[in-house]
Amino acid sequence: MTGTSWLRCHRPRPAAATRLVCFPHAGAGAGAFRGWPQLLPPGVEAMAVQYPGREDRFGEPPATELTDMAEAVSGELAASADDRPVVLFGHSMGGAVAHEVALRLAGLGGPAVVQLVVSAREPPAHVAGGTVHLGGDAALRAELARLGGTSRLLFDDAELWELMAPVILADYRVVETYRPAPGRTLSCPVTVFAAEDDPELTIAQARDWEHETRGRFTLRVFPGGHFYLVPYQAQVLAALADCVAPHILTDAD
Repeated sequence: MTGTSWLRCHRPRPAAATRLVCFPHAGAGAGAFRGWPQLLPPGVEAMAVQYPGREDRFGEPPATELTDMAEAVSGELAASADDRPVVLFGHSMGGAVAHEVALRLAGLGGPAVVQLVVSAREPPAHVAGGTVHLGGDAALRAELARLGGTSRLLFDDAELWELMAPVILADYRVVETYRPAPGRTLSCPVTVFAAEDDPELTIAQARDWEHETRGRFTLRVFPGGHFYLVPYQAQVLAALADCVAPHILTDAD
């Protein structure tokens, strides 16, 4: 791993009581959350994680281990002079990274994680790996088409595909070879966002996140498929605002 910062803040709010740290899905970068800050309450400063190999870190090799990604992000958050509490939000692969970061921050003495919000990601008990990363371009194209949410431009532009396919494939390798360590439980509240028609996560599986925390558990179900948060962005951000609101009020008292 390099020493490059993993965190991006598109709209700084140093007076905000709480930080929301967002973890993108496989193949995506911090830009996936660029439009979120202006749609969140003013008491929240939204930050996004920038994985290596994309956007302004395009020249860096992609990560090879999900746990290394979590170590880097948690280390940066713990080392920061900013001790405002954080809410972690991760979508799909980002949900697994966010979960690992939450577990690590609990033992690093850094900012308090006051809530973990996991979107479209199975809980550790249901992690089964995968083989897309072993199948090359054809398997990757089929998988992206199955899940939806990928621009046709990526499929149709040969040069763009040549640039981005290795990064996406590396992310699939990371998440499909990831095996969460057993016996670890959070104490913070956990909220899960799940979609009714997600082929990757059933509602029953989503409920099993309840066993990953000693704190409060909440399940929010949205319409749509794996990338429900794109067409239903307004509803997702309203739900996130609900998650963060108690911590804004607590910090302001």
